[in-house]
Amino acid sequence: MIKYITKSPTETRKLAEVLIKKFLKYNTEKAIIIALEGELGAGKTTFVKGLAKALKIKAKVKSPTFTLIKSHKLQATSYKFLYHLDCYRIKDHRDLTILGIKEILNDPKNIVIIEWSDRVKKILPKNHIKIHIDHINKNTRKICVN
Repeated sequence: MIKYITKSPTETRKLAEVLIKKFLKYNTEKAIIIALEGELGAGKTTFVKGLAKALKIKAKVKSPTFTLIKSHKLQATSYKFLYHLDCYRIKDHRDLTILGIKEILNDPKNIVIIEWSDRVKKILPKNHIKIHIDHINKNTRKICVN
């Protein structure tokens, strides 16, 4: 486990930019699955915004709390899609079946980032990247990467 401390939302976004560039270097044969955990307001969506910026996504990134999933076409990488899921409102992984989650997780051309991933941990592949964000104070976050 590697621990980081960020002292502002900007630092959290910049850390996400650095980390996704590292993840892209090490994984080319399977989907990259990033499981985000942390309490409400910890900075999960802020982290996703930094990741999206590094992937050259131009669309405004918001958490898909009500739609559950949002896809973004990727141009600047060998991966084809970024899938952003927010599992806050679901009971368990079965709620994602109708959205084709198994196919999404198994496609080696996808990057999948899942907020509230603890609610769907049964379907996460063994090789996923777990990122836990702890809210220290108004701006400071502890970010642990497994």
